[in-house]
Amino acid sequence: MRLLNYLIAFLLLFPVTNTNAQESIEFDQHKAFSPNLLSPPESPYRSASGIPAANYWQNKADYQIKAELDTVSNTITATVTLSYTNNSPDDLPFLWFELGQNLFREGSIGSFSQGVKTDAGGFHFKAVKVKTDKEVTDAEYLIHDTRMQIRLDRPVGANGKTIAIEFDYSFKISDTQFRTSLTNTKNGTIYEVAQWYPRVCVYDDIRGWNTLPYQGAGEYYCEYGDFEYEITVPASLVVVGSGAMTNTAEVLTKEQQIRLKKASGSDETSFIISPEEVGSIHSRPKSKGMLTWKFAMQNSRDIAWAASKAFVWDAAKINLPDGKTALAMSVYPTESVGDSAWSRSTEYIKHSIEHFSERWFAYPYPVAINVAGPVGGMEYPGLCFCSWKFNTPKVTYFVSAHEIGHNWFPMIVGSNERRYAFIDEGLNTFIDIYAQDDFNKGEFAPKRDGEYDPEGINPSRDLVPYLTRPDAESLTNLADVLHPKYSHTLSYYKSAHGLVMAREYILGAERFDYAFREFIRQWAFKHPAPNDFFRLMNNATGEDLNWYWNAWYCQTWTLDQAVTNVSYVENEPTKGAEIKLANLQQMVMPIKLKIKEENGTETVVKLPVEIWQRGGQYIYKFASTSRIVSVDVDPELELPDIDDNNNHWRATDHSISQK
Repeated sequence: MRLLNYLIAFLLLFPVTNTNAQESIEFDQHKAFSPNLLSPPESPYRSASGIPAANYWQNKADYQIKAELDTVSNTITATVTLSYTNNSPDDLPFLWFELGQNLFREGSIGSFSQGVKTDAGGFHFKAVKVKTDKEVTDAEYLIHDTRMQIRLDRPVGANGKTIAIEFDYSFKISDTQFRTSLTNTKNGTIYEVAQWYPRVCVYDDIRGWNTLPYQGAGEYYCEYGDFEYEITVPASLVVVGSGAMTNTAEVLTKEQQIRLKKASGSDETSFIISPEEVGSIHSRPKSKGMLTWKFAMQNSRDIAWAASKAFVWDAAKINLPDGKTALAMSVYPTESVGDSAWSRSTEYIKHSIEHFSERWFAYPYPVAINVAGPVGGMEYPGLCFCSWKFNTPKVTYFVSAHEIGHNWFPMIVGSNERRYAFIDEGLNTFIDIYAQDDFNKGEFAPKRDGEYDPEGINPSRDLVPYLTRPDAESLTNLADVLHPKYSHTLSYYKSAHGLVMAREYILGAERFDYAFREFIRQWAFKHPAPNDFFRLMNNATGEDLNWYWNAWYCQTWTLDQAVTNVSYVENEPTKGAEIKLANLQQMVMPIKLKIKEENGTETVVKLPVEIWQRGGQYIYKFASTSRIVSVDVDPELELPDIDDNNNHWRATDHSISQK
C-alpha cells in the first residue's frame, strides 16, 4: 500500500534531543509492569488465551455478481446477489453495507477529511431488493456517505438464518481515483477495479456492526464467503481476477490454453501472451463483440479484477507444502517489459508465496496475480495492483512482495484494517523482511537496514527521530486519525520492527516463530482483534509480554538505558565489579552489555527485563578477572535507545571507586 510514501514520510522526521536523560530517571515501574495492561476478553466468544473460544461465531457473505464494462463511457453496470448467513446469537432487524465507490461522490466525508477528488460520482442504484423464500420486495434503504442501511420488514433470525439482497447499479471509473482507476498506454487502457460492489459490513462480537466510514486512509474489514462472478468486456480485452478462471475455453485461444497448462507445471516463467502478440487479432478467440470472463473464489473476504487489451501475460508454477501447487501470474503493458521493470514480476510473486507458505501458513488460493497499472500498490485476495512505471528491480520486488504478502494479513487473518492498520501492515511488513533476506540469496537484502532511511542507519535507531517527537502517536490510533506524515512510519515500520525486536532480541526465533504460526493457524479466515494477538503470543511463548505490547504498541514511551558507574569490591578487580545501570525513560527492555577487560577478555551478557521491576536503577555484579576497560550498553544497536551518549563507559574517562 503505497510503500514508496514510506521513504518520503521518513525524510520529514527531525530529531529532538533529550537533554534531561542523564539528569533524572522518569521511569515508573508500576506503569511499565501494571497488572492490568490487557483488558478482559472483549466477549465470551474469545478465549483469554488469545484463540477463538468454542462458541466463537462469524457471519458469512456469498456473492454472485454479473458486471459489464463500457470502455467508451468507462462505466461498469452490475447486478449483485448477496446470500447472507447470520450465525450470530442476535436477530438482525437491519443490515449495513459499505459503498466504496461513494468515496468519490461529491460531499463525501473523505473529500473533506482526506482531500479525495470526487469526479467519479459513486454508485447509482437502479434497484435494491430483498429476496426471501416467499417473495421479492423493494428494499427500504438509507444511504449516508459510504454506508447503506437496509431496514428489513422481518429480522434475519439468529443462529444460521439467511437472507438474500439484490443490487442493480452502475458507477464510473476515473483516472483521478485510487485503488480503482484507469490509465492509457500505447496499446490500450488498463482498468483496475476494486471496491466495485456493495459489501456487507462485518457484524461481530466486539462492536456489533462495524460501520466506520471509508475515508481513503483506513482500509477494510470484510466478511468471508464464496464468490462467483462474471465480467463482460469487449472481445479485444484480457481480464484477470481473484480466484480461478472457470471458462478458459471460451475466452482464451487454444494456444493460450496450452500455454497456461504448461506454465502451471513449470518453475520457469513463460508467456501466455508475449509482448509481440499484444494487440494482435490472433491473440483473442474472436475479434469483435463482447466476451464474458467467469471466475470463482472460495472462502475469501473480497475480490478485484483488471482488464486491458495492452496486457503482456506470463505465468509460472507455485510450489506449496504437501505437494500442492498454485499459479503465479503477471500482466503488464509492453512499456513495462524488462528485468529492471516487470519481466521478473512472476519470479517475485512465486518466491514470495513459496516463502510465506513454507515459513508461516500455506497459500490457500489457486492463483496469485500481479497487475501493472495506475494503482501504485494495493492488495486483494489472490491479486495485487502495482505501478506499471516501476523501473528498478528492488522497488518492483519489495512492493510486489509486500502487496502479495497481504494475502496472509489481512486476507487469511481477517483483521479490522480500518480500525487497526498496524495489525495488518505491520505483520505483513514483518514477514516481508525475512522473505527479502531469502530471495535469490539476498539479492535485494537487507530490507531491515536503511530501507526507510537513505543514510542506511540501523533500523532501531532509524526510529529514534520519530519516537522523540512531541507529537508522536500511538500505533493503536485509528488509521484515519494518524497524521499522514507518520502513518507509514507507525503502521508499517514501527509495528514491524516491534515484532523483529520481539523475535530477535526478547524471545528468540524458535519461541517466536512457533507462536506466530499458531496465531495464523488459530485465526485463519476469522476476525482477531489486537488483544487476541497479544494474548496468544503470551500464551504460546510462555512469557507475559504485556509490558512490551503496551509500551511499543499502545503508548508513545521511549527507551533510554545507561551505564552510569563501575566499581570494584575492595578496589580489587579480581574480587568482582559492580556495574551500575539505569533505565531513564518509561519504556523497558532487557539490557545487553559488552564488557571488555584489561587482560583482553570480552564478555557479552544479557540481563532480563525483570531487573527493572523494582525501579530504574540496577547494580550488576560481574565476576571480573582484571580491570574493566569499557562497558557498552546495546553494543549491536538492536534497540531504539534515544540517547547513545550514556550507553558507553570508558575507564580512561572515569575514576574507579571502591566498594
